[in-house]
Amino acid sequence: MRMSNLNSQGLSPASAAAVASCAFAVPLALSASSSPSPNHPRTFLWYQTLKEPAFKPPDWAFPVAWAGIEALLATAAYRLLRSTPSPARTRALGLWSWNVFMIGGWSRLFFKRQAIGASTVAAATMIATSAAFVRAAKPVDTIASRAGVPLVGWVTFATALTATIWLMNPRRR
Repeated sequence: MRMSNLNSQGLSPASAAAVASCAFAVPLALSASSSPSPNHPRTFLWYQTLKEPAFKPPDWAFPVAWAGIEALLATAAYRLLRSTPSPARTRALGLWSWNVFMIGGWSRLFFKRQAIGASTVAAATMIATSAAFVRAAKPVDTIASRAGVPLVGWVTFATALTATIWLMNPRRR
């Protein structure tokens, strides 16, 4: 396993940090208008009426989990952006970007559009794209690659959870 040197051939530390912060900013921007909160009463009421499986974590656990995952994704992006430019780095960063957008996109599908089936498919797609990110980042920077592993695990769990909610709520199909 090769670990890249964080060197001056990549982006500057400030530029890399600015781009890496998209791991937080993009999902937040995409999901802010659709979160099930008192600020969005229709979404909140819809979400409260869903039947949910016993294995669903409490609602407070989701932002905690996502904050950790997004911090790891920001770390991965920072390391990749500071590494020497290469086709492998470009591929890894492209997959990173796709996953960051998909995190926020899933929230819009599930909460704003209330499309549980489509959000199940989107979550399953994220298993593949996040695993592809881990594989693509590995030859560039092993730490960046490992930082993507929790995303793979979380979206695998999220796919099972979303699919179960979809099956438990047949009137919502």
